[in-house]
Amino acid sequence: MPAPIPADWREANRAMWDERVPIHAESDFYDLDSFRAGKDALRDFELAEVGDVTGRTLLHLQCHIGVDTLSWARHGAAQVVGLDFSEPAVETARALARELGMGPDRAAFVAADVHDAAQAVPDDAYDIVYTGIGALNWLPDIDRWAETAASLVAPGGFLYLAEFHPLTDCLDDETGSRIVHDYFSREAWVDETPGTYADFDAPTVNNRSVEWQHPVGSVVSALAAAGLRIEFLHEHDASLFARFPVLEHGSDGYYRFPAERPRIPLMYSVKASRPDGPGSRR
Repeated sequence: MPAPIPADWREANRAMWDERVPIHAESDFYDLDSFRAGKDALRDFELAEVGDVTGRTLLHLQCHIGVDTLSWARHGAAQVVGLDFSEPAVETARALARELGMGPDRAAFVAADVHDAAQAVPDDAYDIVYTGIGALNWLPDIDRWAETAASLVAPGGFLYLAEFHPLTDCLDDETGSRIVHDYFSREAWVDETPGTYADFDAPTVNNRSVEWQHPVGSVVSALAAAGLRIEFLHEHDASLFARFPVLEHGSDGYYRFPAERPRIPLMYSVKASRPDGPGSRR
């Protein structure tokens, strides 16, 4: 039986994220000044795997402050829509869009729970449904997420997911060399660490967060069960941050284990499409 879900999980996570929005907006991690000047927030493997988005509509679920969302617009998407449950995050994203000269017809942002996306976003389907890195761990039910996300993929369109690999959460934080946690655990992980990944030393008050681990097989199976066809599952030997102290920062901006260490996947990506034709929508 699944472990009980903490009753306050959604409220705790929202309060945590709301407080961190202004910290992130001012941080070197997001470097919004460089973003405003044209810096691309997307990763090279995402651009290669998603391909040309020119003229297509794109929905970004759990978009935070919108830098990835707006980057897809810069790459030619005809319309992007970002959704996040944090009102301050959505307001920051809207302000960024205005600064970049993108009106709501080009870049719209919606404040809503991801499970309510089908009712909250402007259109009933999009050419591309995108979920960026660090999103799924905030959700307790991966099947419900997959059903919601898949329902918003237009016939002939696809869902693209890039995520941190759950295997990394099984390893010890000190060395990343020992398995110390259960890969298949379904229990909520409650944390109260202050600060944020964008500024570890930032003073924060709302530090309680609730997260879940979702094995890669569960994610892929949930998307398939929701009616999508799995095009690929790619695993990547690099991370966006120093998940373990031993990781080395490469010239390409990614973090990897030293050459003498055996490699494991640190991130993964999935593309899942909806067939184009009669009966392609459930």
